[in-house]
Amino acid sequence: MGQALDGIRVLDLTAYEAGPSCTEMLAWLGADVVKVEPPAGEVTRTTMSDQPDMDSWYFVLLNANKKSVTVDLKSERGRQLFERMVAGADVVVENLGPGAMDRLGLGYERLREINPRIIAASIKGFGSTGPYAQFKSFEPIAQAMGGAISLTGSPETPVRINAGVGDTNTGMHCAIGILAAIVQRQATGEGQRVEVAQQDAVVNLIRIRFRDSYLTGKGTPRLGTRSQVTAPSNLFRCRPFGPNDYVYIHCASMEMWKALVRVLGRSELGDDPRFKSPRSRAQQQEEIDAMVEAWTEKRTKHEAMETLGAVGVPCGAVLDTAELLADPSLAERGMMVSMDHPKRGRVTFPGNPVRLSASPTTVTPSPLLGEHNEEIYGGLGCTAEEISALKRDGVI
Repeated sequence: MGQALDGIRVLDLTAYEAGPSCTEMLAWLGADVVKVEPPAGEVTRTTMSDQPDMDSWYFVLLNANKKSVTVDLKSERGRQLFERMVAGADVVVENLGPGAMDRLGLGYERLREINPRIIAASIKGFGSTGPYAQFKSFEPIAQAMGGAISLTGSPETPVRINAGVGDTNTGMHCAIGILAAIVQRQATGEGQRVEVAQQDAVVNLIRIRFRDSYLTGKGTPRLGTRSQVTAPSNLFRCRPFGPNDYVYIHCASMEMWKALVRVLGRSELGDDPRFKSPRSRAQQQEEIDAMVEAWTEKRTKHEAMETLGAVGVPCGAVLDTAELLADPSLAERGMMVSMDHPKRGRVTFPGNPVRLSASPTTVTPSPLLGEHNEEIYGGLGCTAEEISALKRDGVI
């Protein structure tokens, strides 16, 4: 069975997380993604590794299902080699520093001159225009400038989120843009630029939080783990009281509230006028939370989740990364997959979260540095002797 993006070749000039997460998704959807790396390798291969001469887990996690070639884009011969790849490609994706592609002589106009059908996708911290266009950005910068940090933590202290809302979230937005450009090209025959700023992607992610500013004219306050519009909606401690022994419980409707209090043995509270609506329950958070936690503290997080989930109360155990890797439900659904990495050995790995019935994903390990030089450059017409010379001269 084929895949959705069969026949689409993507040249991947990205590093770190935002760009590689985008191209990894395209690879999982069937695109032929060629990671174009400097001769020494993309920066995260080795600088973040726990062992010498071993690709880092950071790199392994973000570069599955790709091929790898090496080329020095700062050399004339390397640039010419890359331009030959562009001529036969569909998409170029980059998240280099501001202005880097233009300094290399590989800006959008040059790429379009080589191949009018090329889709040139760019991820930057603050886009290519505006007062911060030349500013560099990483995950926490995007979180700060996109509003996510202001919403997270206790009322007294903002906290960084340790999920990739500035990086992988931006990568997914970029992938959406690329897919739209591919569809539009079917009608026009021409490519286009796709640009996503990390700040913009984070702003989009907090979209619903702007409602508070419309109502009050002020910034949305931090509330910790609680909701301001209903109760219970909080984390509750469970046995054996370890650092992640919590369950999150969220009752959004009267039906959910009545199901919860039946489990707690307090059915009479289902008709108590103090708890008749989400808003009225939010005003009684302290009383409700104490009652719920008195119940959860007698159970493990999984016992609490299974009991409440079975009667229709939305809840979830707090799972850490080790628990997720071993979670049987994730393995059963194919979200956690096992594969053999040529250096790391047998690895359990988060796979593709997108399921297409006619485009299944088989996760393959990240490529070794320059693993596909002969295949890709041979496909451009380079002989074995020419490839050896390019390697000898440091071009690849």
